[in-house]
Amino acid sequence: MSEFSNEYPTHDPGWVQEMHANHYLQSWSKQGRKPPVITGAEGSWFWDSTGKRYLDFQSQLVNANLGHQHPKIVQAIKDQADKLCYIGPAMGSDVRSELAALMTEITPEPITSTFFTTGGSAANELAIRLARHYTGRSKIIARYRSYHGATGGTLSLTGDPRRHLTRGDMPGVVRMLDPYCYRCPMGHTDSANCPVSQGGPHLEELLMYENPQTVAAVILEPIVGTNGILVPPDGYLQSIRETCDRHGILLIFDEVMAGFGRTGKWFACDHWDVAPDILSSAKGINSGYVPLGTMSVSKTLADWLKDYPLPGGLTYAGHPLACASGVAAIRAMQEEGTLAKATASGEYLRSELAKLADKHPCIGDIRGKGMFNAIELVKNRDTREMLVPFAAKEDAAAPMSEMMKFAMNEGLYLSFFSNCIRLTPPLNISREDLDLGLEILDRTLEIADEHYQL
Repeated sequence: MSEFSNEYPTHDPGWVQEMHANHYLQSWSKQGRKPPVITGAEGSWFWDSTGKRYLDFQSQLVNANLGHQHPKIVQAIKDQADKLCYIGPAMGSDVRSELAALMTEITPEPITSTFFTTGGSAANELAIRLARHYTGRSKIIARYRSYHGATGGTLSLTGDPRRHLTRGDMPGVVRMLDPYCYRCPMGHTDSANCPVSQGGPHLEELLMYENPQTVAAVILEPIVGTNGILVPPDGYLQSIRETCDRHGILLIFDEVMAGFGRTGKWFACDHWDVAPDILSSAKGINSGYVPLGTMSVSKTLADWLKDYPLPGGLTYAGHPLACASGVAAIRAMQEEGTLAKATASGEYLRSELAKLADKHPCIGDIRGKGMFNAIELVKNRDTREMLVPFAAKEDAAAPMSEMMKFAMNEGLYLSFFSNCIRLTPPLNISREDLDLGLEILDRTLEIADEHYQL
């Protein structure tokens, strides 16, 4: 063992990159990469050690909903650190109770009570454990185009191809197809004629095969996030809700990415006035400033838990610093009219994307709500052949990777999945910055147009 160093040259970007490449393990990646060293951020922008600025059109991991360094959230964390940095989850805490009360206000009825976790994976892990505990059943139905987390249980629920990198093999998971209207898995052109896009009929058929008395819960993202921003047709969530009710199956909505104003509503399910039995969220609750997630339950479940123990816990559940940041973020969104801004900016963004579609034949589909949007790129609009294959990597994903590199060089931070570019800027981004991002995106799409085939 080497002697401890009294001081590291953290001011040296080269040293930071070297340590990142050789001693830090980066998630979902091959190791050894030397990334730009980020030295600061504010609003919709961040910058690196060379002074180069980047417009954050992704809100990092779709969590910086209020942008970077929002002063009210930063101050709340500082104030709480001066007052009380940590107290165990069984103790009373003013900020913990305040955040619980705020959650009751903003979540859809009949959600009444919340457990605070360290992130979305932990929230979903506890949600499925509670569903099994409450129902006495074992099976969980989840969709293919989904991401629910990277822990053992949630990775098993996840349909995202990353689950193939490891053993997501929790027993009892049953898959259902997604209401992907642009690429209907049943080949229908009208969602009204498709049992998958209707929701309930597809679920009923699965339950016929699986025996509904063995199914504890259905878990789904009301609007699919990582896997392409898939917005369900009207009536889909209601149909799923009615089917679950008919068979005594709990409905879990994973709003980790879509929640807290991302779609212009507090939660995506609010667009269709459909409430789950369990609602999980994280990310945008405090713009990611401190690790924080939520698992909220209906009054029925909350009352049941007065007689039966909650089957889980965390040392850092309801951490005071995290709760303080959550309170500050929700208050800021209320005071600053963030939901209305997200709605207006989203409508403007999609209208401008429609103009880009007139110019760039590579754009096959535009979809989203609020500031939760995607464009799907194709080689041909008539055949809808994907620009790159599903879950393409390395050489197979070259056109998409080339676009991401070009945009980054131009100062625009984007990300993609398969042939879709996700467009999820901070909810409070200025119109000027939104236009700048669209201008760079316009030039970026020329790369995809080169692969278009008439």
